[in-house]
Amino acid sequence: MKIVFLDAKTIGDDIDLSKFDSLGQVIKYPNSTPEEALLRTEDADIVIVNKIEVNASTIGNASHLKLVCVTATGTDNLDKDYLAERGIAWRNAAGYSTESVAQHTFALLFYLLEKLRYYDDYVKSGSYIKSDIFTNLDEGFHEIAGSTWGIIGLGNIGRRVADIARVFGARVIYASASGSAPQEGYAQVDLDTLYAQSDIISVHAPLNEYTEGLIKKEAFSKMKKTCIFLNLGRGPIVVEADLADALKNNQIAAAGLDVLCEEPMAANNPLYAIQDSRKLIITPHTAWASIQARNKLMDIIHQHIADFLA
Repeated sequence: MKIVFLDAKTIGDDIDLSKFDSLGQVIKYPNSTPEEALLRTEDADIVIVNKIEVNASTIGNASHLKLVCVTATGTDNLDKDYLAERGIAWRNAAGYSTESVAQHTFALLFYLLEKLRYYDDYVKSGSYIKSDIFTNLDEGFHEIAGSTWGIIGLGNIGRRVADIARVFGARVIYASASGSAPQEGYAQVDLDTLYAQSDIISVHAPLNEYTEGLIKKEAFSKMKKTCIFLNLGRGPIVVEADLADALKNNQIAAAGLDVLCEEPMAANNPLYAIQDSRKLIITPHTAWASIQARNKLMDIIHQHIADFLA
């Protein structure tokens, strides 16, 4: 049984993958181009991928392939019709990153809300040493308590963020882009109401026909000028040029992003021009990737393969 990791680098060198050795012969490639994937999967029985596209151009020569495992929840990179045509099974992983993404949501928020970059620079520049008072009030900040937090996408992660926000004293509302039925215990509103009332907006929705391009110029124009906007769902949910304009024109106060339309970030991304860290922080799609989350992810993948082979 030959198991091939096509982009093992996306799991991280700090995660022990030795448990897979008990399942068969394991080959790990840090990353693979489509051309390399076509060659590297020729005699594979099981392929493990994160973002590599799986279709005729990458596994067309894999005559023994029986199973594709995706080390993620999203499976947009799989040509499921092609896999079904060839009788190749696929598995993904869900629920492994809820705590990690929720934690990162608050990390982005606190960075922006409490102006942490400004105050860190103030101290490290030596300005605090020269101060004639014990504090610095140059950059004011607000408390979460008493604010309204709007959530778009109330799945496992959205609910976890909502529950933590309530602990901080926020009033939580949510909207469903697809018009899903209300969830008990959470206040559902329409999108326009969410935009207008929220002091903080966080996106935790999947990318689909309801959410692609959802957050655009019209949406930003309805938000409060003091709003902090966070996207931890998928990059294409936000029209990045419109977000850049909203930040430059002070339509909203700040934005924190962990996902972009193109990853790695394109050199011509309009958000790259915004260098003011009080207005924008972007992390390189790391919200999912706590050590605990990645270990849990690989435990799920290992179990999928063991069950498949049983």
